[in-house]
Amino acid sequence: QVQLVESGGGLVQAGDSLRLSCTFSGHTFSSYTMGWFRQAPGKDRTFVATISWGIDNPRYAESVKGRFTISRDNAKNTVYLQRNSLKPEDTAGYYCAARSGLSRSASDMSYDYWGQGTQVTVSS
Repeated sequence: QVQLVESGGGLVQAGDSLRLSCTFSGHTFSSYTMGWFRQAPGKDRTFVATISWGIDNPRYAESVKGRFTISRDNAKNTVYLQRNSLKPEDTAGYYCAARSGLSRSASDMSYDYWGQGTQVTVSS
C-alpha cells in the first residue's frame, strides 16, 4: 500500500520561501506521477503542480507559475514543492498525491493516494 507523508509546513510571512517535502513508500516511486494540491478554508481542493518520472516535465497551475517549483528525487522517494514569494492567498492545507503512470493530471480525481496534508499559513 502506497503511503505519503508531507512535511515542511508552517507559519511564514508574505514574501518568504518555504519548501514542502513528501516521502513516498510502499511501491516503486518512479512508476508514479506525483502531484501537489491545496485546500484553503471553506474552498475546494485545487491543483498546484504535478511531475511524472521525467524530472523536466512539470505542470503548474497558472496561479503559481514562476513562484513554485516541483521536483522529485527518485533515489530518495521524495517529491518537493519549493514555494517562493509567498502570498497570503497561498495559505492552505497542502496535500501530496500519487497516481500510477505518466499522465500529469490536474484533476484530483485522477490520483489514487493522498497524504495527510501539511498546513501553510502566510501572514501579510
